[in-house]
Amino acid sequence: MSTNGKSMSIIVTKGTLDWAYPPFILATTAAAMDVKVSMFFTFYGLALLKKNLNLQISPLGKPDMEMPMMGMHMKMPNLVAMLPGVNAASTAMMKNLIAKKGVASIEDLRQTALDVDVEFIGCQMTLDLFEMKKSDMIDGVKLAGAATYMENALKSDINLYI
Repeated sequence: MSTNGKSMSIIVTKGTLDWAYPPFILATTAAAMDVKVSMFFTFYGLALLKKNLNLQISPLGKPDMEMPMMGMHMKMPNLVAMLPGVNAASTAMMKNLIAKKGVASIEDLRQTALDVDVEFIGCQMTLDLFEMKKSDMIDGVKLAGAATYMENALKSDINLYI
């Protein structure tokens, strides 16, 4: 429980490897600063609560995406990003870079968030829409709807949409 009285609500809507980092990093950082944090996972963000993660990235539609390669930073044109196998190759490159730089995995960040009492709320409507099961989710997830998110957001000092 926060002793400084501050609270933060994060709505998590993306489920790719690159979009998984910001909400978990911000949530764990805020919790370490004694902020009460609630995360609401909806639509593709709900996938971040699955027991078995197989997160990928796609360079398609990300013209600003640069990857360090051969001693420089290279951008991948959208034309190349459309080719078969590019998502898998980009994901492998990103995972290698994450490991090489010693960045925590999403699984580790997610567990850290749970360990520091960040509240995880999975969107019940999204669960039903995508025909997922609560048993697919990690332990510690509360299922609720948009009204629960709004209750948290309305009383939060900080609201983030990621």
